[in-house]
Amino acid sequence: MSTRDLILGKVRAALADVPANEDVAIPRDYQRSRTGPDIVELLVDRLVDYKAIVHRDVPVAGLLTGLPNGLLNGRRVVAPGGVPEEWIEGVDVVRDDPVLSSAELDRLDAVVTGCAVAIAETGTIVLDGSPDQGRRALTRVPDDHVCVVRVDQIVRTVPEALERLDPTRPLTWISGPSATSDIELNRVEGVHGPRTLEVVIL
Repeated sequence: MSTRDLILGKVRAALADVPANEDVAIPRDYQRSRTGPDIVELLVDRLVDYKAIVHRDVPVAGLLTGLPNGLLNGRRVVAPGGVPEEWIEGVDVVRDDPVLSSAELDRLDAVVTGCAVAIAETGTIVLDGSPDQGRRALTRVPDDHVCVVRVDQIVRTVPEALERLDPTRPLTWISGPSATSDIELNRVEGVHGPRTLEVVIL
C-alpha cells in the first residue's frame, strides 16, 4: 500500500458517517463591520507600524520629483498603462505598455500604482491587477513601491474588503515593505519584493 492510499483511506474512514452529496450550510454570521477610530487615521497608524512611509494629500508627481529626497534622484520609475496622467505629469516614467521584459523591469528602481482596496484594521493594501495596478511583477521587482490610495477605497475590516474584491482576479495583499527575519530575528527588507513602500492617501 502506498502512502497516498494510506492517507486517502484515513480520509475516507473519517468521512464514513457523512452523507454523500449533502450540502452543508456554513455559518457566515461573523462581524462584517464595526465602529471605532477614524478609518483613515487607523490605516495610517497601521501602515507606519509596518514601516511604510505615508503621505497625505500630496501630489504624486511632486512626491516623485519635487519633495526633499524626491524618489527620482536619477532613478527610473515604471507605471502600469492605466495609471492616471495627473499622477505622473512632468515625470519621466517608463510605461509597462507594451509589457517590459524581465531584464528591462530589473533595471527599474520604483513603481507607481493605484490599489483596489485598503484595510484600516490590518494596514493591508490589496491590488487586483486592474489597469492602474498592472501585473504582479511590476510591484515585486522594483525596490520602491509608491501606492496611491483614495479615501473612498479604505474600509475598516477584512470582510468589508472581501465584499469589494473579485475573487477571480489575481489578488496581491501588501502589509508594509517586503521583509523577512532569520532564525536570530534579524529583519531583512526587500528580499521578496520592494524594500520601501510609500503610500499616498488622496
